[in-house]
Amino acid sequence: QLPLVESGGDSVEAGGSLRLSCVASGDIFSGSYMGWFRQTPGKERELVAVITTDRSCTYTATSVRGRFTASQDVAENTLYLQMNSLKPEDTAMYYCATVLRTRPCVTSILLANFKAPRYWGQGTQVTVSP
Repeated sequence: QLPLVESGGDSVEAGGSLRLSCVASGDIFSGSYMGWFRQTPGKERELVAVITTDRSCTYTATSVRGRFTASQDVAENTLYLQMNSLKPEDTAMYYCATVLRTRPCVTSILLANFKAPRYWGQGTQVTVSP
């Protein structure tokens, strides 16, 4: 059983919305930074959003700020990424991931740590047409 399983990816037109889900098997989210990153062939991985259960730490990439929101349903053990006003440049494979919360919530540290997450899923494809 995979530790994290994403779903919700689809093909949409620009301006549309999607909500991605990431279900965790077991107590993976506890004591962790939970995040979403995206990957496009030939491009560097981009960290999109990070949250913690107590909401004391949040990060949103400049490229999606005001459009994407990460959230968590603790009871359902699920992480979400609400994506609004989608643009063609948002087209990518989206992954959820976790990093142990052992270091401060500093952007540079989050960016570095999510390059080697503790757990991640198989990804879900989002395609945005013009």
